[in-house]
Formats: sequence, structure tokens, C-alpha cells
Amino acid sequence: MHTTQAIDYKARMATGLTYDEYLATWQAHMAMPLKGLDKNARKYLFYARYNAERSGRVESEYKMDQKLADLIDSIAAPQDWLILTEDWCVDSAYALPIISKAAARNPHINLRILLRDDNLDIMDQHLTDGGRSIPKLIAFGAEGTELFQWGPRPDTLKQLRETWKAAGIEGPKLSEQGVVWYEEGGWQMVETELIDAIANSEVLV
Repeated sequence: MHTTQAIDYKARMATGLTYDEYLATWQAHMAMPLKGLDKNARKYLFYARYNAERSGRVESEYKMDQKLADLIDSIAAPQDWLILTEDWCVDSAYALPIISKAAARNPHINLRILLRDDNLDIMDQHLTDGGRSIPKLIAFGAEGTELFQWGPRPDTLKQLRETWKAAGIEGPKLSEQGVVWYEEGGWQMVETELIDAIANSEVLV
């Protein structure tokens, strides 16, 4: 654990979105017309639309495990939970519904979402294997002390991706296999790892 002094996280959190506000910006993005968009913008718009369906399935199916509920209920002091993400991110679509429900359970938890591409200075202090991978959850306590991190995806999927890469699977096919894993119930590993991250941190103070 450490205290980051280069960035005023408290001030940046104040500029962040609540989960409901993030969903509203997501909806606004999906409502954009394709006409006039360049190739990359069209691609990200398609991703955002697919991800809304994926996130919606998790929202409807997810039932919080009692162990996570008990851990969240045990948090007795204010915590700031910062998430870096974008609506085109597949991993985020499956993870955010779980993280947001956990945060919403306890009024001590202040959850705010920052768009990665507008906050690269923060992202670059929380890289994964040198990359700007999202989503990234960073929890802070008093005076900006970092309590725990999670992301960008469950360790099981990370290991599977390495296996798939070694087998020559790359690019879109790699992402497709990740989606299949999530759709077969892999998204539940997000909760399992969130439980471990909280239980093994200083968050319960």
C-alpha cells in the first residue's frame, strides 16, 4: 500500500461519474448516428452497443454472495472507489455491474467512474504489464492511501488468454473467446476476486 502524491485523487474523484451517470453517457453514445463517423469511431460505437447487452445480462442475473455482502457491510469508514474504464471495453461490461452493486450496498463507499482516455495520467500510474488495460478499480482510504486494486480482468481469464496466445490465437478471435468464457459464467469470477481483494486489504478499517 502507498500514498500517491503526484495526483490529487480526491479532486479528480469529484469530477467523476456516478454509476447511473456513466450509464446515461453510455446510452447517449449508443444513440449516436453512424453516419459521419470514421472507422474507429464506428467500431467503438458497435462495441458499446454489444456491451450494453452483456452488462444488462449480468445486471439481471447477478445475486450477491453473502460473503461479499458481509465484507461490504463491515466497512465502517469512508472509502473512495475509483474506476477507470470506457464503454467499449468488454471486460468492463461484465465487471462494472458487480462492482457497482457492491459499492451501492454501503454508504461509506463513494464510487466514481473516470473515462480512461480523459485521465491517462491516472491510468499511467496503474498499468497492467505495461498496458493501459481497463477496467481498473482503485480503492482509497484516508489521505489518499491506496487500499486495494482490481482489474482489468479475472486471473483465470488472464491465464486462458496467455494459453490461447501461445496456441496462435490473436486479435478479434482472442476477444471472442474471452466473451464466450464470460458468457458461460466466467463473469462470476469478478465477485470472487473482489472478495479476495477486500478481505486481503486494509479496507475494513
